[in-house]
Amino acid sequence: MQTFDLEQLRTLAAVVDAGSLTAAAPRVFLSQSSVSEQIRKLEERAGQSLFTRSKAGVLPTEAGTRLLAYARRILALSDEAFRDLHGESLQGELRLAVTDYFRPGDLTRLLGRLGESYPKVRLNVSILKSDALRAAYANGEFDVGLAMNITGAASAAEQAAKAPVIRRESLAWLGATGMRLARGEPLRLLALPDTCSLHQYTVSLLRRRRVPYVLAHVASGVAGLQSALAAGLGVACLNESAVCDGVVRLTAPHGLPALPRVAFQFLPGRRGETEFVTRAREMLATHLV
Repeated sequence: MQTFDLEQLRTLAAVVDAGSLTAAAPRVFLSQSSVSEQIRKLEERAGQSLFTRSKAGVLPTEAGTRLLAYARRILALSDEAFRDLHGESLQGELRLAVTDYFRPGDLTRLLGRLGESYPKVRLNVSILKSDALRAAYANGEFDVGLAMNITGAASAAEQAAKAPVIRRESLAWLGATGMRLARGEPLRLLALPDTCSLHQYTVSLLRRRRVPYVLAHVASGVAGLQSALAAGLGVACLNESAVCDGVVRLTAPHGLPALPRVAFQFLPGRRGETEFVTRAREMLATHLV
């Protein structure tokens, strides 16, 4: 029976999290050459390339991303089984805040799967804008916070803490299926309120690039923004997992600037937090990919 090796899957997750084979080595207590060998063997077993390599590091291919999702679940179940058999099953109440940009179409399913895997953990989940999330977390209203950072714009505190990246996505210009941008007319921009960091980034980018626009619609949340996009009210800058029925990426949109990637990261753990919260954050990191 063909199966995947647990330690090779652990190495895969470490390489993705670290962004390079060299940086991953100390995380799995291996040399760089051993990490390379583990990934080579895993790619042989998978029958396809799992990473694209460049001078800047490595990025998972589509196959690598798919396998990573399984790997995190397998590793989490293995760890949970070990803890359970040693009388260390994860149990308690956790207050979790998640940015509403994070996998809007999948989050309910992911949380349901968490409930099945960790029935003794009572999750209280709030969906918030990233800035509101950070403020509430700073005030102690939540135990764990998952926020979105635009590449290069993470807060100094998060950079210093090297907050683990749970997921990376590209930003994209989105519009209704079949939409064509009219030349010479201002861009009809759809966005969340101006307190949203992505709204602020998008407006600043358009102004810097001197792209004329009008703010055609302001939605209260991502779901409302998706509805406005599907209705053809305009164009929005959103992360790729926000694509939904009736909404597509605009390919080579005329006159619109290129967009960076975003990283979804946990806010840094607090000094003196309980062991349960620390372990719960680790558990979430393996499931919310």
